[in-house]
Amino acid sequence: MTDHSKEKQTSEIIKTWVNLYSDSLFSWALHKTSDREVAEDLVQETFLAALQSYHRFEGNSQPKTWLMAILKNKILDHYRSNFKKPVAFENSFLDGIFTEDENWNPKEIPQHWADDAHEIMDQDELKLILSKCLKKLPLQWKTAIQLKYFEEKSGDEICQELDVTPTNFWQVIHRSKLQLRKCLEVNWFNKVA
Repeated sequence: MTDHSKEKQTSEIIKTWVNLYSDSLFSWALHKTSDREVAEDLVQETFLAALQSYHRFEGNSQPKTWLMAILKNKILDHYRSNFKKPVAFENSFLDGIFTEDENWNPKEIPQHWADDAHEIMDQDELKLILSKCLKKLPLQWKTAIQLKYFEEKSGDEICQELDVTPTNFWQVIHRSKLQLRKCLEVNWFNKVA
């Protein structure tokens, strides 16, 4: 078989896999990233990587399993690259939370949320606001929150995967939680009360 014939055959196999597995790969990527555009890009990158490394696919696993392994690595690479980007964002909810001597600004001390706060987490409107608050986080911070609370990974696992120090990671988590809390108070709890 000529090289051209092999390339054409590989291309046809990958096209078949795109038709068969795109939806499940996209669902998984969307679940892991919470961003449609990012999920679409990661799935495309997965199929491109599969095409480029098809010669290494030995058929010892199902094609979907092999593609999922590639996608998981692409997602991890996405998280790593986000975590390494410098943090810059506008209209920080953190502005003014602390005084110059690093104490709470009296007006910004977190308020006690209602005792039924866990019950209201099931409300669709609150979920939408939480999603919007998450999107306002810098990529690095959003990545930390996604890995810690949505993927339920340990701090040690996350530090190892992202190649960051525990101090850096926990500082990012702390700042993220402060910003999310403030965003929820401004956009939900103060409006509901």
